[in-house]
Amino acid sequence: MQDRDLNEYTPSGSNTSKHLSCSHQLCELGPNCKNPKQPCPYVVNYGTENTSTSGLLVEDILHLAAWKNGTSNTNNSVQAPVIVGCGMKQSGSYLDGIAPDGLMGLGLGEISVPSFLAKAGIVRNSFSLCFDENDSGRIFFGDLGPINQHSTSFLPSPSNGNYDTYIVGVQAFCIGNSCIKETNFKALVDTGTSFTFLPEDVYVKVSLEFDKRVNATKTSFDGYPWKYCYKTSSQVSVKIPSVTLVFPANNSFVVYDPVFPVNSNEGVIGFCLAIQQGDEIGILGQNFMTGYRMVFDREALKLGWSRSNCQDLSDAKGMNLTPPPKGTPANPLPTNEQQSNPGDIAVAPAVAGRAPSKPSAASSRITQWRFYLLRLSLLLLQFHIVLDCLVGSCFF
Repeated sequence: MQDRDLNEYTPSGSNTSKHLSCSHQLCELGPNCKNPKQPCPYVVNYGTENTSTSGLLVEDILHLAAWKNGTSNTNNSVQAPVIVGCGMKQSGSYLDGIAPDGLMGLGLGEISVPSFLAKAGIVRNSFSLCFDENDSGRIFFGDLGPINQHSTSFLPSPSNGNYDTYIVGVQAFCIGNSCIKETNFKALVDTGTSFTFLPEDVYVKVSLEFDKRVNATKTSFDGYPWKYCYKTSSQVSVKIPSVTLVFPANNSFVVYDPVFPVNSNEGVIGFCLAIQQGDEIGILGQNFMTGYRMVFDREALKLGWSRSNCQDLSDAKGMNLTPPPKGTPANPLPTNEQQSNPGDIAVAPAVAGRAPSKPSAASSRITQWRFYLLRLSLLLLQFHIVLDCLVGSCFF
């Protein structure tokens, strides 16, 4: 990890930045501009609590540390051009401190960071994220994962049939040695969401089964958003039942961090099952991924996973960063001509996690803590980034 002083990003302070013009194909709001040469504005609205961000689209450079033979070579970096949304006005949860260092777009769209890197021939079209038990971790662009990893295929979006989000199909949810009937569901794998959400019918069955098997007294804690919380006692050894997801071809995913500890001045006084009721499509959040190296293989459209301490990745495939091939333009971002497919709609390069439902002071602290650690892992631990952003001022 490199210690760096973070500063608010200002395009005028970077000699490699330039505004995206309103005439560019990726400028969704271009038709509303008075002049096609003026900077391209963007607006992104999120689904809850009036959360939004708006500002201008900017092109600039990411500096990535090369990875070779299981070690990082900070002296051999690769410059990768990307488009960022430089936020000028935020609302809702952003004002409560969510994602203070900005958000990095890792989606399947053409304007995400992995897409830019793959198009430039710098890495394979895949990346991995790894969160360890201390809530830190790493991101590796180009990682295809180890040969012995488990995997499952991504599913097309139910709304349009396209592969534009990381959706997987869960066949069964198991508590202890019991796989609960009729708990199959689709879920979005989202590293930007701190905790996990299940469809209502699955949530009820899973929570009741967990409650039946845990040997602790159920209670409630002020300010915590979860329904199934329990007291702990120094006189009783609490046994938390295992939580397992079953994917097609009997691929099992054991959840190593399904509960959230409740602390006081005296230490840990309880814990909560860190799952909430969500929408028709569930969300597998960061807490379910703890202890795993999660591989988002965008070439094979598969999610891979393997146990990892997030330090030893000597078995990584396809991760060597290479400069763009000779003859590649200095800025390989898509041109208007390359992007002008009939019917395509450009979107602003901002990808956010689920904005929290009406948070109390305690739940806000929980969410902010988790989001801070997530942004730390994304922005500091594995690569050097020119665009250091603070206070929601810059959205990747």
